[in-house]
Amino acid sequence: MDDKKYSDLKLGERGAIVSIIAYICLSALKLFVGTISNSEALRADGLNNATDILASVAVLIGLRLSQKPADKDHPYGHWKAEMVASLIASFIMMVVGIQVLVGAATSIFKGVSQTPDLIAAWTGIFSAFVMYFVYRFNKKLSLKIKSQSVMAAAKDNLSDALVSIGTAVGIIGSQFNLPWMDPLTATVVGLIICKTAWEVFRGASHQLTDGFDEELINQYKETISKVEEVKEIKDIKARSYGNNVVVDIVITVDSTLDFNSAHDISTTVEKKLMDNHEIYTVHAHVEPYVKS
Repeated sequence: MDDKKYSDLKLGERGAIVSIIAYICLSALKLFVGTISNSEALRADGLNNATDILASVAVLIGLRLSQKPADKDHPYGHWKAEMVASLIASFIMMVVGIQVLVGAATSIFKGVSQTPDLIAAWTGIFSAFVMYFVYRFNKKLSLKIKSQSVMAAAKDNLSDALVSIGTAVGIIGSQFNLPWMDPLTATVVGLIICKTAWEVFRGASHQLTDGFDEELINQYKETISKVEEVKEIKDIKARSYGNNVVVDIVITVDSTLDFNSAHDISTTVEKKLMDNHEIYTVHAHVEPYVKS
């Protein structure tokens, strides 16, 4: 791993640590205030932040494990460690989301007689402001170091800010003789937790099974086609190792070219792809062009 990659991963750790600290503080605050103010919605939001602690820890662990160099057991390095951690976190998030939904549904069917104290709403508004600033910090950091995991954490921060606003709205609504709005908001929060868990699972499993964006493949093909000496793109595959993309391509060139000339063309293709698309590694295989 080059020094730039290492320093970027170290910077990415800052975003994960900021998220963890914010989530620990807000989760404790929401669970405490939610309990004393009798707000099901705020308690659900607090549990939501508790799952976010796990997600942020997963990002942190992944970033640190990704810094380990390649070895005999991992010749391509440890880039996918972050995705494995995210996959585990998604299962935990889904379990908590289902628990929140069950608790909210139970409150609705039993009937809600008590209206939450207004302090719960103010807590939700305060939390929304905190998470918005954390979102701005992580978004700026992710753009600087080009980290998909930190950007995903930033999007999670933003969704948590929106959830807190929704929680506050539900609690305020319950003040107008509509106490059922609080558990109803808790239901929405539970659904958002489950949705976030599914998105984390889908993204992690897609990368772990070597899924790749078809649009990016088309962009790579377009770049290769601009190299005049390339007669045909016979095959192209790409996969991700953490935030690093590895591309394998098979191109054909004029069969009359000598070995060195053909090799130079493959080197040109590799360099263009890495420079234009910030690809970590490109392996170009050259074959003689045969007219069909």
